Amino acid sequence: MKPAPFTYHRTRSVAETVALLAELGDGAKILAGGQSLVPMMNFRLARPSALVDITRIPGLDYLQAGPDGLRVGALTRHRTIELCRDPAVLDGFGVLPRSARWIGHYPIRARGTLGGSIAHADPAAEWCLLAVLLDAQIQLTSPRGQRTVPVTEFFEGFYSTTAEPDEMITEIRFPVAARHAALTEFAQRQGDFAVVAAAVSIDLASDGSAHDIRVVLGGVGPLPHQIDTTDLSGQPATTETWRQAGQLAAGQIDPPADGHGTAGYRKRLAATLTERALAQAAAP
Repeated sequence: MKPAPFTYHRTRSVAETVALLAELGDGAKILAGGQSLVPMMNFRLARPSALVDITRIPGLDYLQAGPDGLRVGALTRHRTIELCRDPAVLDGFGVLPRSARWIGHYPIRARGTLGGSIAHADPAAEWCLLAVLLDAQIQLTSPRGQRTVPVTEFFEGFYSTTAEPDEMITEIRFPVAARHAALTEFAQRQGDFAVVAAAVSIDLASDGSAHDIRVVLGGVGPLPHQIDTTDLSGQPATTETWRQAGQLAAGQIDPPADGHGTAGYRKRLAATLTERALAQAAAP
């Protein structure tokens, strides 16, 4: 199929973009890479009246690590993150480059952008899970100026966010380093959407105990799902603790059943992937 008719606009600055969005109204969509939006348009699952192509805007493609965490420009491509070897980024945020390999296929990683993925708000998307795991802050720009929204307030549900029609994402900020973090997932074929994905982080104490165990699951509901692991804090960093975390994860979700599997299947996947990801995060 082919998309419904639309008008095409290309902008060269953030100010031009948000002014045009305000003029075009609710029917306009931003094109930041197109790896999710264009297929949806081809199947007519999305029917924007206008596309605003922001891919030529300079200055929105960067990763900057500093005292206030990691700042990533909205037009930073998946492949740029995957290939990042900056020691300042790898030291606290190495989970981002390691996780990028799970995203689709090479052409998708070469064209898709971090900001586009966050704006798309797919609850199984790798960047959405990691944004929740790492307490990301989403910087939005509109004709009224800038505002910063915690990611948990930014996502509303399936493909839905709190961004206004005249706002665009300009930066994603990860304020706190996560040196022991991992993401893993299961898909029916390499590059397919994840049936279930698990993103985790832990703090490892010198006595071998695990603290602040965080688990975020994707593919189990309309939003990335945070698991309550309070009861596991202070437990030894062992396979038994990771197994208990997997059981907790499975017990706290009510996943949908569809053509990819039953609810029970997704629960078992959640348990296995949580256990596996925690073991990876704790590995030296």
